[in-house]
Amino acid sequence: MAGLTACNSGGDKSNGTGGGSASGGSNDAAGAKSPLDAALASLKSASQQTNGKNSAKVEGTTKNGAMTQTMKGAMDWASGMHMSVDITQAGGPMGGSGKPMKALYTPDAMYMNMGMPMGGKNWIKYDYDVMAKKMGAAGALMKDMMNNNNPGRSVDLLIASGKVKEVGKEDVRGVQATHYSGTLSVSELTRMQTKNVSEADLKSLEQQLQGMGAKNETIDLWVSSDNLLVKKHEQMDGKSPYDSTVYYSDYGTKVSVTPPPASDTTEYK
Repeated sequence: MAGLTACNSGGDKSNGTGGGSASGGSNDAAGAKSPLDAALASLKSASQQTNGKNSAKVEGTTKNGAMTQTMKGAMDWASGMHMSVDITQAGGPMGGSGKPMKALYTPDAMYMNMGMPMGGKNWIKYDYDVMAKKMGAAGALMKDMMNNNNPGRSVDLLIASGKVKEVGKEDVRGVQATHYSGTLSVSELTRMQTKNVSEADLKSLEQQLQGMGAKNETIDLWVSSDNLLVKKHEQMDGKSPYDSTVYYSDYGTKVSVTPPPASDTTEYK
């Protein structure tokens, strides 16, 4: 689920990052911005423009160890996260039929239609509050991300880190975009992409990731000339490497998400 959405930063940390960066954050004698300051300023514009659009079409691929998931749909973050996507899974411990499964996201829960009845019901409900209680730190983070998330959050994360560089200009599915990249440690990542997660859960999550051999995550973003995020790539090292690429398009698209009726839904146990 986390791979389908953007990373999430806690609070507005960008104000104290751009001017206080390791490079000194100040303009040179000629008044020109340093490369870091220029990148941070451009990303701040991208964050504001992307966040203000409220919705977009999404398409992406996530690889985690032997498992690969592809998804396609649309998301709306105007009032909490609402998303409707088709997901296809291959490999991993549960394998995959190769057929698309419908997934619906609301601010309170995710609903998955596996393509076959489960206990006479067509939909499985994953309640975020239940996941937070049963999964510990990972569940608490999942709940936080799904309640405070949108594409612009990944931009905010790089701004808050102060560790970003402009890579160059590239074509993204016919759109000319500027490529930015930054690498964060697991410790920085867990603390920057959370908003309402307790200190105990943060430490537990950090230990969990380190136990999996994860040390760093690299985030690459591509921003169009009209300051909209068009592509995001996240890559985390470890015993089971994580690699996610998401494309964003058609900002402002209409998204309609209606949870399935309770009579056709079974709770995930």
